[in-house]
Amino acid sequence: MKHPEFVLQKSVCSFLNKNYPEVLFLSDTIGNIKLTQFQASRNKEIQDEDFKCPDLLILEPNKFYKGLFIELKIKTPFKKNGELLKNDHLEAQQKSINKLISKGYCAFFKWEFEDIKELIRWYMDNR
Repeated sequence: MKHPEFVLQKSVCSFLNKNYPEVLFLSDTIGNIKLTQFQASRNKEIQDEDFKCPDLLILEPNKFYKGLFIELKIKTPFKKNGELLKNDHLEAQQKSINKLISKGYCAFFKWEFEDIKELIRWYMDNR
């Protein structure tokens, strides 16, 4: 079974490795892994359930931000009027993005590979 979000994540990580090999980043794959009940229980014990960590964490400060965090999606999480779609998971992710922004990080939902590359290039050009 294909996982389109994982394919996007893999493409973004390849882009980072090729174009910015010196930059440290983390790519969260826990959402694509089926944990055993024991593993899920252990994971829940150590994670803050109110914080939904974005899929991609670029651990490189620039002139404006402490780091870049991107929550990857395969389609926009927003309505045509710009409002976030009504969905508990998306709302929790947006809340986490807002917390990151308030702490000096650059954080976004992104869903198109070309837009993600453009954001990363902009971010890296401003180091």
